[in-house]
Amino acid sequence: MTSNRRTFAIISHPDAGKTTLTEKLLLQGGAIHLAGQVKARGQARRARSDWMKIEQQRGISVTSSVMTFERDGVTFNLLDTPGHEDFSEDTYRTLTAVDSAIMVIDAAKGIEPQTRKLFEVCRLRSVPIITFINKVDREGRPGFELLDEVADMLALDVSPQSWPVGMGGRFEGVFDFASNTVSRPEGGSREFLGKREDDPSLPEESAEEIELAKIGYPEFDEEAYRNGDLTPVYFGSALKNFGVTEMIEAIAAHAPPPRAQPAGDEQISPDRDEVTGFIFKVQANMDPQHRDRIAFMRMVSGTFKRGMKLTPSGLGKPIAIHSPILFFAQDREIADTAEAGDIIGIPNHGTLRVGDTLSEKNQIRFTGLPNFAPEILRRVKLKDPTKTKQLRKALDDLSEEGVIQVFYPEIGGQWIIGVVGQLQLEVLVDRLAAEYKVEAMLEASPFSTARWIAGPEAAMKDFEQFNRANLAKDRDGDLVFMAKSAWDVGYQEEKNKDLTFSATKER
Repeated sequence: MTSNRRTFAIISHPDAGKTTLTEKLLLQGGAIHLAGQVKARGQARRARSDWMKIEQQRGISVTSSVMTFERDGVTFNLLDTPGHEDFSEDTYRTLTAVDSAIMVIDAAKGIEPQTRKLFEVCRLRSVPIITFINKVDREGRPGFELLDEVADMLALDVSPQSWPVGMGGRFEGVFDFASNTVSRPEGGSREFLGKREDDPSLPEESAEEIELAKIGYPEFDEEAYRNGDLTPVYFGSALKNFGVTEMIEAIAAHAPPPRAQPAGDEQISPDRDEVTGFIFKVQANMDPQHRDRIAFMRMVSGTFKRGMKLTPSGLGKPIAIHSPILFFAQDREIADTAEAGDIIGIPNHGTLRVGDTLSEKNQIRFTGLPNFAPEILRRVKLKDPTKTKQLRKALDDLSEEGVIQVFYPEIGGQWIIGVVGQLQLEVLVDRLAAEYKVEAMLEASPFSTARWIAGPEAAMKDFEQFNRANLAKDRDGDLVFMAKSAWDVGYQEEKNKDLTFSATKER
């Protein structure tokens, strides 16, 4: 049964409180039993979704993890998206695998650039959004100002579902519109410990604001929300537990169950009998004790059974999936069955790659998981030249994960690494050393971007003949034009009308 599945992501600007909200949702769902504030008591208390060393050092989420929990008969699949602006590519792929999202906004800062960028990705894929305005226990901007900013900047109808009773030093709780109750802070830490007032006495200013919020904005409309036209807005404090239960209940009650997924001109319904899914992420070495490699598959249709044979589109021959994994925070369980909307991990040794479709009949191909043209290109230089073989293996693994892209120049031997953002370079160097014992440096490259080339055979041959010094092959053997500047790309496009120079490549 797919209707009890809710597969969602949390999107935000760094430091808006996404990691804390993730952790509190997992606590409420019983997936973890220890609330660990970021940097509260050293590394042992990092949030459960942030497991990579570089994440722990910098306090950001770098990789997308999957966390499954159950509550009141609903299975929640929470996909943790990288919160750093450099990770738009990995985040984009994660958002292809969800049916809805929670957008976290800092009450003091409002909508920040990264939030807006991630929202646009959601809009591109018609992913409905629930908004959580966080940190109302601290000084913040007025509630109406924040609501109007969401409405104006994101061109969305907003429908407040709760309201802060004061903010910062005057914070006295959160009023819930549906139940007409106030969640009150308690104890020295002023957390929400479960005390709700059914017949609240509110300060006059708060009572007036609540009345204005109720009549001044549209009522919640589930159809408008699911179409991506309206966002319900909840105020709260993830750190102090205000609004966390309401978030889970809103996702359970209103977020869509598994949706149809695009496969060219066709939409594959979750009701289809055939088992189908797509790989949106590959992660190596999640467990440092075992050099494992997990492909994350979003189930699109059918009922998967352990041991079943599925055919990856990139391979063409069936593989038996004997040890599929479900993720409960950092704990794993072997999955005997999985339904549409579930995320399962498939251990493999390089067989599965990001963008692969897995299916029983091998007749469909899911679309919309592209590679993006890199914005930063670097050469890799080994500190120990005898480790060339290990470097090649590492770069192959990391490019399969989508952390980097590797380009092999037609002339010259030095491989070129392409990334979308600067942080990916730091992750690359860190993981080369930690996981592959390869010490490497990154040097400037003569190129600034790349474009995939396609066109008639004769035109391609002519182009290759005159531009060999600027050509490379990607890991699939496809031809790439390495450009020194955006002007360079424009000039070649103008000069070679028969060729297309693409900034994306469908997997």
